[in-house]
Amino acid sequence: MKTNKFMRAAINEAYKGINKHEGGPFWCGHSQSGKIVGRGHNKVLLMHDCACHGEMMAIRDACKKLGTFDLSGCDIYTTSSPCPMCEGAIQWSNIDHVYAGCTIEDAENIGFRDKVFHEENREETRLDREACSKLFEDYKKQILKTIRCLFVKLKQVSCCAAHSCYN
Repeated sequence: MKTNKFMRAAINEAYKGINKHEGGPFWCGHSQSGKIVGRGHNKVLLMHDCACHGEMMAIRDACKKLGTFDLSGCDIYTTSSPCPMCEGAIQWSNIDHVYAGCTIEDAENIGFRDKVFHEENREETRLDREACSKLFEDYKKQILKTIRCLFVKLKQVSCCAAHSCYN
């Protein structure tokens, strides 16, 4: 059976993970300019961490290797369709395209319950919104001050008495 070289790498790595009893048969890799820049397989059982899906591990690896959280220009190859958590991380990291081998239904057929996460919406209770909104506003002010300081550094002048922006 002929397979894509990136998907073949995904399958081989997934076998290593399941043979070590580290997690399910899920592996993921990122390619950029024809090279694998991030790898990861499911390590939920090994790490006792429900967030250690193959996609998450590969995203972390690619970000670390490339020195950025922005994976624009990268594609992801995964042995199965991403769950909503992994899909969110794929979107936040700006990955260009997802290549998946199996479907959510295929994963369900071997005992995984990914399908339920695509169908259900968990009810959310709003709590202490005012205090959290203040936190967000404080963060926004801090970011704006940091941006102003960076801009001032470029102009080589001090922005305010509280910051020594220009050394």
